[in-house]
Formats: sequence, C-alpha cells, structure tokens
Amino acid sequence: MQGDGMNEKKDALSSKAHLLALLREKQGTPVSGSVLANEMGISRVAVWKAVQSLVESGYSIETGETGYNIDPENEKDFLYPWEFGGKENLFFHFNNTESTMDRARELALRGAADGTVITAEKQSAGRGRSGRTWISKQGGLFFTILERPRLAIADYTLLSLIMQIAVVRIISSVCGKQAYLRWPNDVYINRRKIAGITSEISGEGNLISWLSAGIGVNINNPAPLARTTSCMEVTGRRLSRREVLVGILDEIEKTKKKFASYAAYSQGNRELAAEWNSLADCIGAKAAIFETENEDINLKEKTGKTLAKGIFAGIDPAGRCILKTEKGVLYFNHGLVSLAFLNADNR
Repeated sequence: MQGDGMNEKKDALSSKAHLLALLREKQGTPVSGSVLANEMGISRVAVWKAVQSLVESGYSIETGETGYNIDPENEKDFLYPWEFGGKENLFFHFNNTESTMDRARELALRGAADGTVITAEKQSAGRGRSGRTWISKQGGLFFTILERPRLAIADYTLLSLIMQIAVVRIISSVCGKQAYLRWPNDVYINRRKIAGITSEISGEGNLISWLSAGIGVNINNPAPLARTTSCMEVTGRRLSRREVLVGILDEIEKTKKKFASYAAYSQGNRELAAEWNSLADCIGAKAAIFETENEDINLKEKTGKTLAKGIFAGIDPAGRCILKTEKGVLYFNHGLVSLAFLNADNR
C-alpha cells in the first residue's frame, strides 16, 4: 500500500487495478464512466472515486465530455500495489521508509503470506550485507521479497542463490549486455556494481519460519558510488522499474521450478551451484578473503584481517566460496567475510 496505508481496503485497490487495466487497454482513447461502471460492476460514482484516488497518487487521467483517458506516453513508473493486477494484495509500497527489510520483518511477524513484496521509492537506511548501508536514491529499484520456504536453516543459501541467478539474468536481458555474479551477493556489469542482494532469516528448531531477501538495483538513479553503475548508464535510456521488478519475480519462480529438487538436498545442490558459477566472473583470479568488507573492492582500501589468499574457484553446492591456496582448498560461508580480487584486471 502507499506510504503507511496498510489498512486501505482491498476493494478500493481492486477498483484501481481494474480501472487502470481498462484505460490502458484503450490506448489513450476516452472511455465513458458508464462503460467503465458496466465493465467493472460498480457505480459511476465509484468509478469517479477510483479516478480521483489515482489522480491523487500521481496518475495523469484526463476527464472530458466523452469520458476518461490516460495517455500511455505520459505514464509514470509507479510501483503501487494496484500496478500488479491480481497479485496486488501481496504488495506493499512506501514513498519513503528506513528499509524495506525492516518492513518485511514487521509483516512476517504479523503473518504476511509467502510471496509478499515490499517496495519503496526511497530508503533512508537501506541495508546491505552485515548491516552496511545501501545508498537508495530516487529512481532505483529497492524491494524485499518475503518467502516461507520449507527448508532447513542450514540450506537458506540455496534460495539466496536462486534469487541471485534470477537478478543477474534479468539485468543482462534489460541491459542487453551480460551481467555477472560476484560472491557472496553482488551483481556486476562492465566491471561495476549494479545490484546487491541481502537476506535475513528467522527459524524455529532447524527449519526456516520466514526468509526475506532485500534486492537493490540501480535502474534510473545516478550511480551512487565509484565503481558502481546503473541500467540507465549502461543502456543510455530510462527503463521501467515495474517491468524489471516483474521480470525478476517471474524469473525467481522459473528458477525455483528448474531447481525444484533443491529442497531435497541437505548438503546443497550441485546443479544450482554450477548454474551460479556459469554466471560468475573472476573465477580463476587471484583473491583474498577478509574478515570485514568495504564497499570499494580495491584491495588497497580494504580494512580488516586477511584470512587467506589464493585462487577463487567459484562456489560449492552449499554456496560456500572455494579458495585454492598453497596450503590446500579452503571453504568460506556467507557471513562477516569479504572476497577481494588481487588482479587489477579482475577488480
């Protein structure tokens, strides 16, 4: 819902979704209130109220003698729940919030359904891994997906891998250029960071009660830091955040089905790890593991203790980083560690 409007009635949202669909179907041709009322099964007064509500939310709907008209060329890139049709009750939208991850936790504790999505125009305290700040400027895509998977807590990284694969595929598709994964949770294109994924889990016993995955993608916002980029910078044009979001959500479901057997594995999934590795760059590059991480991946600007140096060999079936060192092969779990590449060409 918009802002803190979590209590807005379902039927009002459904009216907005239905009205938008009908107006967009006419491709800018005015539609009379009586026709809309008949199609929607509501009164003309209810149609008028739905129109006014959409106008107040920022939509450019013209009212004339022949009816209502929405100009497709002047449409804005909205992420309101009613933009997602029959799934609108799974969406919560905020103009500004501290973090969509915070809102996801609150909703999870209130019993929100599997597949709930929280979006925000801006975040004042967006979160990356290990409590780091994710800079959330207007025009970016910032959202959290709430999942209730039937998984052991030890296997939570499998769902994270699926989401990472989905994100990198969609970014590659919309940008027309291959994007790559970097362990543990970043997406790069043109050797610059364009997206990141972080997760939070709550469990009971050894099973996951809920998992939230926060995803930030630089879409139309200016690149917030050095060595970052955006879809607009890569493509030279503005993209629809709504279309990117829908693409990511659909791709997550497709990837889940492709690796539907992942839940049967107690020690990970080899096929899923192989897919992740096929989409990763810097495999075979010299790398180092640090106890802490900085946003900049330049080794010289890293702080924290160096745990190991060697050759990055991708991930294992459990999603652990594989580092081949002089003393043997080492494995590192997701956590308070960071991977930095030592070769300048692979940064």
